[in-house]
Amino acid sequence: MKLVEIVEASSGELDVARYVFFARDLSCGEISAFDGTRRDLFEVRRVVELRYEAYVPMPLRQLHQVYAAARSRWAVERLAVVHRLGGVAVAEASVFVTPSSVHRAEPLAACEFLIEDVKASVPIWKENREYLDRRGPSPGGGSGRRMRKRRRRGDAARTR
Repeated sequence: MKLVEIVEASSGELDVARYVFFARDLSCGEISAFDGTRRDLFEVRRVVELRYEAYVPMPLRQLHQVYAAARSRWAVERLAVVHRLGGVAVAEASVFVTPSSVHRAEPLAACEFLIEDVKASVPIWKENREYLDRRGPSPGGGSGRRMRKRRRRGDAARTR
């Protein structure tokens, strides 16, 4: 069974417990999970805002392909893959994957594959707004903020 979702910003935080519960199966002895949470620093700069944007049908279609690729390589019984859109606060999840299987090797390998493939191939745009250093606003009254250039996920993977 699968659960593949793109969660809109208006839905609030990802319900991680819901996805873990979905992955549970009486025949499975292992549930692995990757919970991609927003941190407050990127390199030495303090991130004040993080947003994800997408035209939902595109990443949803790609997430289904990532799911199919994982199922074809590993004996995974249940699998939840979800990515959030909109603003993400510090310590909140932006992406979550959780496969389950009879033994631990399968879902561990599938989990690593899933998050790497989601980051490389799913067309979701990430935007960071950050201060130039971890101290915050500059003392001269300027905000010290700068906008990082938007990066489309998967561009590197498609040019190979």
